[in-house]
Amino acid sequence: MPRKTAARPNGASGARPGAKPHARAVQGGPSGAHPAKQPVRVRVARPAAVGQSAPRHRTSASGLRAALIAFGFLLVFGLGAGYAFFWRDVQVTVNGASTSVRIGTPLDSFLEDNGYFGVAPGHLLSIGGNVITEDGGTRATVTFDGRSVAADAWTSEHLGDGSSIEVGPGADVEEGHTEETVEVAPQIEKQAGGAIQFVSQWGRAGKKTVWTGEVSGEQVDREVLEPAQNMVVSSLNVHPEGEGKYIALTFDDGPSGYTQRILDILAEKGAKATFFNLGSQVVGRPALAKAVLDGGNELASHTNQHMNLPDCDRDTLRSEISTSFDAIEAAVGSRPQMIRAPYGAFTDVEWARAGDLISCNVLWNIDTLDWKRPGAQAIVDGVLSGAYNGAIALMHDGGGNRDQDIEALPAIIDGLRAQGYELVTVSELMATDSRFPREVVEGAVKMPEGAVLPAA
Repeated sequence: MPRKTAARPNGASGARPGAKPHARAVQGGPSGAHPAKQPVRVRVARPAAVGQSAPRHRTSASGLRAALIAFGFLLVFGLGAGYAFFWRDVQVTVNGASTSVRIGTPLDSFLEDNGYFGVAPGHLLSIGGNVITEDGGTRATVTFDGRSVAADAWTSEHLGDGSSIEVGPGADVEEGHTEETVEVAPQIEKQAGGAIQFVSQWGRAGKKTVWTGEVSGEQVDREVLEPAQNMVVSSLNVHPEGEGKYIALTFDDGPSGYTQRILDILAEKGAKATFFNLGSQVVGRPALAKAVLDGGNELASHTNQHMNLPDCDRDTLRSEISTSFDAIEAAVGSRPQMIRAPYGAFTDVEWARAGDLISCNVLWNIDTLDWKRPGAQAIVDGVLSGAYNGAIALMHDGGGNRDQDIEALPAIIDGLRAQGYELVTVSELMATDSRFPREVVEGAVKMPEGAVLPAA
């Protein structure tokens, strides 16, 4: 390579023999010197530095070849990997049968494309267990490679070579629901067998949770939070305590034109009885109602119009009882609580609807069947033959011709006394048996605070 020569001082002759002198302007020469010539530019090649690479055109060619080789390798690798992981078909097992599928297919697409292999979807069920829709449940139940997979996870599962799938019918799904806490009304427990019925335990409400179906609207009791206390109606015959013998005569359907004659006989004999008056009759004969009490007898209610109480709705029932009490209170100044339901018909429903209005419902142990007019002697025989300690005998002072009752009454009183009985009122009879609560005996029953009647 030619080398660049160093510049020499002006005026010095440093040119080699035969070489052209450098064209250089003479600066600061003496006067009369030769005029300066135009400079001549010479391109001098520089020597390569130590460690400098080969010329650029060789490097570019080598890099291109390397890039092409790498691209080819990647292309071949990519094609192979794509086939292995994305394009090839693989064998999978569905319910024990082998089938082919593109590798990596999402499980949900595979199931849908194959009609879920013919399995039926689950039902949408109400909270009461009834079918709302045939296909409202899960579409299928799926086990994938031994794992149960929920429907919302099917999209994240992909099929591979040898995958095993079990597809079964869809599961039933229960509808959504709302929950609320409600009161539980008490039930009624009514005992049987006795002539006098009364509330021995008042009902109290409980609490429970209730589910309401969002689709069906069905309601289902879910959980009892506080159990209800049932209302209990006891039914007892009187068993007098001690050595005395007691019996109660009772008269229904008055007051009437026969009532005073019966009162006169009782007064003459020094006996007592209980009169179950109709409120509608008391309104027309208030003086007779008062005469019952003035004679030392007991006055109670036979309801207002002698309706069959089980045929009444709630409001009519309560009115039939209360109106009679109102009429008696207006006539005599005191309000009774004791009733005798017409025909003795006072069922669980009537207790649930109106048990808070009465102290007791009084039936009978001896039925004289006097309403059939069997004859005075038959009425006498019916009472005397059926008499026992604590018994209650049924007769009438109204509702028809009661001449036979009036004729029979003196012999009944005399015959009972001959057997050692004391004739008392129903309340006095109950007082001889300590099983009857004091408030029932005295007609002062009041439903306790917080107690509720059963639903009816």
